[in-house]
Amino acid sequence: MMIVGLTGGIGSGKSTVIKRFVELGVPVIDADEIAHDLVRPGQPALQTIIDEFGSGLLTAQGELDRTQLRRIVFTDPARRKMLESILHPLIRTEMLRRADEIKFSYCVFCIPLLVETHQTGMVDRVLVIDSPEKLQAQRIKRRDGLPDTEIKAILAAQATPEDRLTVADDVIVNDRSLDDIYRQVDELHQKYLKLAG
Repeated sequence: MMIVGLTGGIGSGKSTVIKRFVELGVPVIDADEIAHDLVRPGQPALQTIIDEFGSGLLTAQGELDRTQLRRIVFTDPARRKMLESILHPLIRTEMLRRADEIKFSYCVFCIPLLVETHQTGMVDRVLVIDSPEKLQAQRIKRRDGLPDTEIKAILAAQATPEDRLTVADDVIVNDRSLDDIYRQVDELHQKYLKLAG
């Protein structure tokens, strides 16, 4: 089975592209969803994070305060690397386990930090969602209501568009309409079906 690694910066439109692949019947395994599962109360990864970052990251309900954790890791590269070293091996293992159960000619791994974490070797093709940074910032502000300084810190912590495009086998440009994105996904779907045999 062929694995397509879908990546792109925050606010680039990955969720929209994933939605279309799912509508076309393509299995999608999302690294962010797995990360959320790994840090639920009672999970070993949550305890490891609390041991490393402190119990102040727990809400009154015993859940991980993701907003506070995001602020820490996007302003301190060393802390971000520490969090990645805890979660990324677990995420990778779970993604590959789920892929083993799929009965389809190809599947999509949505890995926002595919390039930053040097995981391109775990996929057969890299699909980059490319979007102008100004548009990304507008989408993040509208969706998450983050202050401009935090948006800038997040964008600065991610790979540059040029870095992503350098490793891309395929690119979806997200700077127009929803219909245009769907058209691009539909074309790639046909291409991937042929490539996967």
